[in-house]
Amino acid sequence: MKVFLFSAIILAICIVFLCVNIIFKRKGEFPKTHVSSSKAMRKRGIGCAQSQDRMARMENKRAIKEF
Repeated sequence: MKVFLFSAIILAICIVFLCVNIIFKRKGEFPKTHVSSSKAMRKRGIGCAQSQDRMARMENKRAIKEF
C-alpha cells in the first residue's frame, strides 16, 4: 500500500510539473506535434501519411484511360 501511495504522489507531481507551462501562460496550450503543423516539415514537402495517401489517390485528369 505504501508503494502504491508513493507512486500516485510521484505521478501527480509529474503531471503538475508538465502542466505548469500550459496553466500559467496567457495563451497556454499543448504543443502541436502533428507533422503538418511543423514549418520545417512543410518546407521540405513532408506531410502526414493520411494527407499524402489522399493526394496519391486523387484522380489524375491528364492520365491516359486504360481499357
